[in-house]
Amino acid sequence: MHRVIVLYDHEPDEAEYAEHVKVCQAVPNGVFRHGRITGAPMGEPKHAYFAEWEFADEDAFNNAVRSEEFMASGKDAYKRGLPQPTVEFLELS
Repeated sequence: MHRVIVLYDHEPDEAEYAEHVKVCQAVPNGVFRHGRITGAPMGEPKHAYFAEWEFADEDAFNNAVRSEEFMASGKDAYKRGLPQPTVEFLELS
């Protein structure tokens, strides 16, 4: 299983993000989730909000991150002025 993790230091505007979610859900072959980060084991959490896509396998992941829809999600986030996130790719064992 593979994931794309998006971490925001600041929570995005709720209305803008609701529209952005529609663009993210168009990325093929994956499941999109998002939500507030509510705590950390010690102290305050470093991030305030997260989003992720989950893909069943490497082929689905590779096809998705090379897709026009995935590129459109990044352009849409920038156009909407959403906070600059940290984006990482993960492989679950």
